Amino acid sequence: MIESLLADCEIAAAVRRVHPGPEIAECVARAAWSVIAEPGDSVAGALIEALGAVDALALAVGDSASLVPPGGATADASRALAEGRARWRPRARAQAVGDALRGAHHVRARLVIPGDEHWPRSLDDLGPSAPFALWVRGRADLLHREPRLSIVGARASSGYGEHMAAELAGDLAATGAVIVSGGAYGIDGVAHRAALGVQGATVAFLAGGVDRAYPVGHQELLRQIAEEGALVSEPPCGTAPTKWRFLARNRLIAALGQATVVVEAGWRSGSLNTAGHAATLGRPLGAVPGPVTSASSAGCHRLLREYDAQCVTSAPEVREMLGTVDGHQEFGPAESDPNRTRVLDAMSTRTRLPIDEIARRAGLSADRVRSLLGLLHLEGDVALDEAGWRRAPQTRST
Repeated sequence: MIESLLADCEIAAAVRRVHPGPEIAECVARAAWSVIAEPGDSVAGALIEALGAVDALALAVGDSASLVPPGGATADASRALAEGRARWRPRARAQAVGDALRGAHHVRARLVIPGDEHWPRSLDDLGPSAPFALWVRGRADLLHREPRLSIVGARASSGYGEHMAAELAGDLAATGAVIVSGGAYGIDGVAHRAALGVQGATVAFLAGGVDRAYPVGHQELLRQIAEEGALVSEPPCGTAPTKWRFLARNRLIAALGQATVVVEAGWRSGSLNTAGHAATLGRPLGAVPGPVTSASSAGCHRLLREYDAQCVTSAPEVREMLGTVDGHQEFGPAESDPNRTRVLDAMSTRTRLPIDEIARRAGLSADRVRSLLGLLHLEGDVALDEAGWRRAPQTRST
């Protein structure tokens, strides 16, 4: 695949437009990896770590059945590579890579890869789950400017939560901190707006491509971030946001920030997923307390009580937290199988799909999808008829 991509003059020209450096083969390979593998694919990450992006791509999508994984042909390594190839090869199309590069050029995005001047080395702490590349609209230099604070919280935020988020983000951005968040409704949006309101710096990680403004109600905010801050995504242009990709991008918000503050969160809020990544990475973690009767603050109180988060009530306390280094922490029990979420994300309640198409959309092997569909069918989450598989109405949330 890499040879055909490099031989395509149009793709080579597109790469030079989105990445002006000399590493053409490396850029093409990493762009291809962002197309064929889902965010956080640790098998792909380990392969790239061992062989480099170019040789790893050849091993991943090559035609040879006798390819040996790095480190020797152990049973586990061979099985992981075989499962990975089954996930990646259905997406390995030169046209898709070309579309990603052309889409990036169209919205004036650039490709940032490890080794670049603006590559945020803090993301390397994610190990094999680190991103292969980042697609960036706006100021790529903000990815490594210090200090960087991640502020996250509830989408269904209260007036109290929005007030606290605005106070913290505005004060810290006004004194030079880069505010990192996820561009969502609620606390995320308030934090971004507060930073922009004081002519400060802000970075928004998106779950889909940087050419897709999501949520739709934040089109103007995201446009302003692209002009004055930075919009960043791991998936390439043209990629739709899905529940799995929202969960995967949370690790990037936690890893880029030198500390993370949860302003407002329910007991099972997605913000706790970001907090869990921050704790696992050893980043300082703070939580803003709320009324004990407020369900919107139950997650913050849980962080304070169970996970040793620091109580944060003002910007000076956050600055103090940014000056500390916490040890490694574990953060509670593992989430449910993420592949279940990916399969459900790939399906709809109206359109029937064959297993191969679900596998392509989910970025999983057909065999893995087949086994997950069997379990989901038993649980009543999916339905099967002569036309194929579909998602059952009112599927339970994962």
